Amino acid sequence: MRKQKGFSLIELLIVVAIILIIAAIAIPNLLRSRMAANESAAASTIRTLNTAQVAFSTTYPQIGYAASLTVLGPAGVDCTVASNVTSTAACQIDGVLGCAGAGACKKGAYNYNLKGVSATVGADYMAVAAPLSTSGGNKRFCSLADAVVRTDSTAPVTTMPAAADCLTMTAISN
Repeated sequence: MRKQKGFSLIELLIVVAIILIIAAIAIPNLLRSRMAANESAAASTIRTLNTAQVAFSTTYPQIGYAASLTVLGPAGVDCTVASNVTSTAACQIDGVLGCAGAGACKKGAYNYNLKGVSATVGADYMAVAAPLSTSGGNKRFCSLADAVVRTDSTAPVTTMPAAADCLTMTAISN
């Protein structure tokens, strides 16, 4: 009888089957963890926007709150030069979140937006975050000038909430 060298086909198939079973268990957990991380990052970003708005309104009291993410961001200027920091380029947030486009700015798995709620410019604001797709997150977030971060998972979660919706959302506790 000859000595066997290597593995038989049956042994290799058993190893592949075990790997597939482990992957089937691990991948859904990985996806849920990534979704939870995206949601946590979105809530944190809304808190950052609240802090940036307070700093902006303190620095520029004649204006009040910033009207858009672009105003809070660098708006294309070099923020390391103090004379470049103005009420139209406050450098309170990074260039990704303070994108130079009208409306929502994409960061990570979420879209963010900042807008006024009342007709009086600078009197108040609403910061909102909604996932780009349901694979990125199942919650949307918002905050008004009271700086309370709120969340919900009402379908469709990929649409930005309105101010009236924001008031009915559940407040997040620290």
